[in-house]
Amino acid sequence: MQPELRPAWVLHVRPWRDSSALVDLFCLDQGVLRAVWRGARGRRAPQPQPFVPLLLALGGRGELATVHQAEVAGSAPRLHGNALFSGFYLNELLLRLMPQGEAQPLLFAAYQSVLQALADGQPLEPLLRQFEWQLLGALGYAFSLSHDTQEAPLQSDGSYCWQAGEGLQPVAGQTSPQLFSGAGLLAFAAADWQHPQALPTAKRLMRLVLAGLLGDKPLHSRQLFLSLKESDRD
Repeated sequence: MQPELRPAWVLHVRPWRDSSALVDLFCLDQGVLRAVWRGARGRRAPQPQPFVPLLLALGGRGELATVHQAEVAGSAPRLHGNALFSGFYLNELLLRLMPQGEAQPLLFAAYQSVLQALADGQPLEPLLRQFEWQLLGALGYAFSLSHDTQEAPLQSDGSYCWQAGEGLQPVAGQTSPQLFSGAGLLAFAAADWQHPQALPTAKRLMRLVLAGLLGDKPLHSRQLFLSLKESDRD
């Protein structure tokens, strides 16, 4: 009986023993998990690498699965330059934040869509902010972008701060770079990326929320991107 092949993406690969690899996968029906890919450093195809759509048959017991069969499922999105770094950033977010073995079909579909959009040359920032927001929802950390913690509608001329575990709290009579404008938050909620405050608000808010989940350990993809930008200026 042929094993059932299910859609998956490789998030990260590292050598393991003589010719195998440990691969971190994002699977349609099992979420993020780690598996042994035997013979991954030999000549057998396909080779495990990020951003290649796969169909996999997995087996094994316990925390470490085994890849029994693998096929390439169509053409891979061609990521270059900043789009490639953005893809690595998404992979690292999934690895750092997603619990092992929890299926997230909506997030899986969103991941596939954003990779293709990056390959198509769509603007990076809206794609990243939207995926970060979808990831927060999958993790159970989403909050309202249209109502404050008192369930009152956000006001475009209001100022708000974000409270972990609660959401957006109105701050009356104050303006500060640390606060978020109601206009920017409402534009983010509507995905109105033409609004001048939408992207700056979304980036600052998502970075603040994700920092609380990621902890003190920096993101390697972000550090690599920044170091390469600095080297390009030299």
